[in-house]
Amino acid sequence: MEGILYPITTAHYLVLGAALFLIGTLGVLVRRNLVVLLMSIELMMNGVNVNLIAFSHLWGDVQGQIFGIFIIAIAVAEAAIGLGILIALFRNKMSVQADEMEILKW
Repeated sequence: MEGILYPITTAHYLVLGAALFLIGTLGVLVRRNLVVLLMSIELMMNGVNVNLIAFSHLWGDVQGQIFGIFIIAIAVAEAAIGLGILIALFRNKMSVQADEMEILKW
């Protein structure tokens, strides 16, 4: 059956955003490697961005898209600061496991 096109609806984007957020949440809860934790947080932010932009398109308003751009800027800053802290911790402890980081405690 050629020529049958199935439209992508807002529900598809919401399922994609929820899946990204769920994968990020599982990564934060299960893994102890700090690099994986940072990537999981980025996945969670991207899942939220997909939902914001999907609803923005559905309602015909650009505020969700503008807010999504701000979230991307915050994610870039979080990644830069997080990687800087990760490099400093690795130089001191020679490990990137979150369980071995007592240096951040009082």
